[in-house]
Amino acid sequence: MLYKNILLIDDDPEDASLFLDAVDLLGRDISVRWIGSPEQALDELKTGMNVPDLIFLDYNMPRINGLEMLGRMKNNSHLAGIAVILISSPAEEFMDKSLQDSSIMRYIKKPNSFAELTSLLDAIL
Repeated sequence: MLYKNILLIDDDPEDASLFLDAVDLLGRDISVRWIGSPEQALDELKTGMNVPDLIFLDYNMPRINGLEMLGRMKNNSHLAGIAVILISSPAEEFMDKSLQDSSIMRYIKKPNSFAELTSLLDAIL
């Protein structure tokens, strides 16, 4: 599937900047936005305006973690169909257990380098 409208939800501005730069480097016709707060992201998504094709969702965020955010999205009929990729660095066995009953499209570990991030995004997008 070709994703043209992507939303990154991540509370870390440095990680977000790298992500945006990596998508830009791909040179594709992709619109990518970043929201640093899960609460703000939920509020925006619920308006139904500028709904993304794909969300990259950080797991480790304050107040609402990625799985809680996903649960809130999936309880809203307008948001339930949005593809979500959870990104983080928890232990894989923890993530495997956490994802069993979720509707996450994919889980990816945060890459260790910009080149690795760009390669990963190239494969996904």
